[in-house]
Amino acid sequence: MTPPDIDQSTREERLAYVRKAWQCMHNCELCGKCHVLKGRNAETLYAEYIEGRKPYRDVTLEIRK
Repeated sequence: MTPPDIDQSTREERLAYVRKAWQCMHNCELCGKCHVLKGRNAETLYAEYIEGRKPYRDVTLEIRK
């Protein structure tokens, strides 16, 4: 699943992508999403992407630092 490009998507499409990509799988031992997010909300962390200010990849790299 590839994140929608900022220039070719709407805010709603980007928000839907973030929600789906970071949806809880209820299997913490296999998933690891919560570990990456460190207990924070994905919509908050990806707000700049959702609003079209920063590419998804850039936000992800910042989160992983």
